[in-house]
Amino acid sequence: MKLKAVRGTKDIFGSDIFKFDKIINTAKKVFLNFGYENIITPIFEKTELFQRGIGEETDVVEKEMYTFEDKGGRSITLRPEGTASVVRSYLEHKIYGKENLTKYFYYGPMFRYERPQAGRYREFYQVGVETFGENDPALDAEIISMGYMFANKLGINDLEIQINSLGNSENRENYQKELKKYIELKYDGLCNDCKRRYLKNPLRVLDCKNEKCKNELKGAPLIIDFLDGESKKHYVALKMYLDELEIPYTENPRLVRGLDYYTDTVFEIVTKKLGSQGTVLAGGRYNKLLEEIGNESIPAIGFAAGVERLMLLLEEKEVEEKVEVFIAWLGNESKSFSLNISNQLRKNDINTIILFEEKSLRAQMKKASKLKAKYVIIIGEDEKKSGVLSFKDYDTGEQSKYSINEIIVKIKEEKK
Repeated sequence: MKLKAVRGTKDIFGSDIFKFDKIINTAKKVFLNFGYENIITPIFEKTELFQRGIGEETDVVEKEMYTFEDKGGRSITLRPEGTASVVRSYLEHKIYGKENLTKYFYYGPMFRYERPQAGRYREFYQVGVETFGENDPALDAEIISMGYMFANKLGINDLEIQINSLGNSENRENYQKELKKYIELKYDGLCNDCKRRYLKNPLRVLDCKNEKCKNELKGAPLIIDFLDGESKKHYVALKMYLDELEIPYTENPRLVRGLDYYTDTVFEIVTKKLGSQGTVLAGGRYNKLLEEIGNESIPAIGFAAGVERLMLLLEEKEVEEKVEVFIAWLGNESKSFSLNISNQLRKNDINTIILFEEKSLRAQMKKASKLKAKYVIIIGEDEKKSGVLSFKDYDTGEQSKYSINEIIVKIKEEKK
């Protein structure tokens, strides 16, 4: 029997690894520019963290977590999302006592037992940010603008920013009472998942992707009508700041997000290119989560993006990494000299490829063309003796002779 990757997991290689690296590198560059610091948390945590943080009534906790008992009899869970772990770290190390505003970004694998489909796996990667210590709607707007900039830097278009407000805990409680009354009237027409959610967490019914359920809920009350004065003020200010930043957005009064910890601002960046699974980046405020996990009343906001979904939106031509220099050598007597030349180029951070098997010049030039090398250095016996190398620029077609030091200077100058 041939061994295969476990269902819902995926090997990332070839052109996909270029896409993966571009997403991670772009995220790091954008987030660092906004003053965020990298944080790495464990892949598994105590199960209680996610039960308290995400909410026991959510699909993630009820049905999707990879939970097991370790040899010490402790219940351990592979992290299904990144926020709870970052919050736990922030609280455990008492970062709140050292600084007023803390900004973290992270990336890494997450795990959920759900049905695999395009852009959705059981082991999947996320990039995300979390900010602690500030409840200003200007920060909400900045974070939304950062997510939008991240997507733009990747070259992804056809995106829409959707925003909403869930208000505070009291607003939500009042809204859920009215929503539950409405759902009772539509109960028979809902899917089984919504019937279950209605009993435990009626707000989650609005998050259903089933078209029949969407139709049944068209006349449902809107949470925006239940916001108190403070939450309304926060939401109005958020929109003002987004307008000031010239960030396009659409108000979606039915946007609730799937996790229990959100309060006030919630948002998604969506695309029509991925069908019903069109969310590529999403997040919001979770001002009560730190109190739930660690009894500290500290406001917070963040977002996460699915790397695999972003990969589906990247064109290969946009992420293909070109080889800078291909070295074509002729005759075994030139091989060791050519290896030395390749080593000098790499020491100067110049991407260089050299073949180890002796091939004709024509075969090597064909390989250089396939790799889309920008430059080719041709080394034969004469070049080895003189130290003057044949240097071809594939973009211009020009071919001249230079020393290796001159070639290094020339390439670096053109990189500027």
